[in-house]
Amino acid sequence: MGRRPPEPRNASNPHRSPVLLTLKEYGWSIGPGAPLAVIAGINVLEDLDLALTIGSALKESCAALGLPYMFKASFDKANRSSIKSYRGPGLDQGLEQLAAVKEKLGVPVCTDIHEPDQAARVAEIADLIQIPAFLCRQTDLVRAVAEAAEAKDKLIQVKKAQFLAPWDCKNIVSKIGEVTKTERVILCERGASFGYNNLVVDMLGIGEMKKLGTPVTIDATHAVQLPGADPRTAGASTGGRREGVAVIARSAVAAGADGVFLEFHTDPDKALCDGPSCLAIETAKPLLTTLKQLHEITAAAS
Repeated sequence: MGRRPPEPRNASNPHRSPVLLTLKEYGWSIGPGAPLAVIAGINVLEDLDLALTIGSALKESCAALGLPYMFKASFDKANRSSIKSYRGPGLDQGLEQLAAVKEKLGVPVCTDIHEPDQAARVAEIADLIQIPAFLCRQTDLVRAVAEAAEAKDKLIQVKKAQFLAPWDCKNIVSKIGEVTKTERVILCERGASFGYNNLVVDMLGIGEMKKLGTPVTIDATHAVQLPGADPRTAGASTGGRREGVAVIARSAVAAGADGVFLEFHTDPDKALCDGPSCLAIETAKPLLTTLKQLHEITAAAS
């Protein structure tokens, strides 16, 4: 007797159409029928002047292209390679800077958290609360973010862990759905790790994640990281392949990504965190122009 063919890997997943998510106050949207959504800024807050410079340039570029823009920056990077690496200004000062960016530029903001007790305070300021990839299975953190988003009517972005298959994100979406509506959730692809200081992005995974009923973004910046492989510090920090950011972003948008997650700097080589993976701010508008065109072609063909 022949062997029974294996079940498809995603056979247990519900197949739902992605929903349109909006922040009406800012005219920001992501999902079916919306323009390419842009979540972009700097990796970690260094000072308010830099945040405003980057945010202003990106807002201007997105406005010229008709793309919805959201500023992104972290107040703390808790998963650095070395205990000596720069982590950011911390929760109090970081939220003050994010609030200032939000007020001065009139744009929504996104930041990530690492501890459950940060969720309620972050939800006071952030419009999109991000769960880092390595922490996406931490039940207490996921629940705290879902509760805070429910209380303040905010959105949630979950980065797919480097060790998860795309279809296994169903458990994260389901977990959030036990606390608040899943129509708050954006899933983010950022590559899979097989060790050996590299990440690989499966573009077919974007479609698999969209089957869970959520919009999907591509974190093209962190997808080109080379963990523990920065020659400047003999492996004590993360390296990167800056030239690959545009390649990953273009490929993901062509594969159906609803939005892009990108990081910029006025002087990438001097960035205090993940400099080898971020782009010079002057490259933003040309890249976004191409990504907008790809998104429109892909949407028309689907």
